[in-house]
Amino acid sequence: MAQQVKRAFKYRFYPTDEQAAELSRTFGCVRLVYNKALDERTRAWYGEQRRIS
Repeated sequence: MAQQVKRAFKYRFYPTDEQAAELSRTFGCVRLVYNKALDERTRAWYGEQRRIS
């Protein structure tokens, strides 16, 4: 059986001010959607014992 080699790379990113603002907005939206989905999942489980995938 062949052994698989796992590799990792690190990259550093220096965004411009415009890119940093866009990334901040994007991650803010992602965080909002994730938290709303988590809240809905939590309410479904504790309220109805229903799983949401």
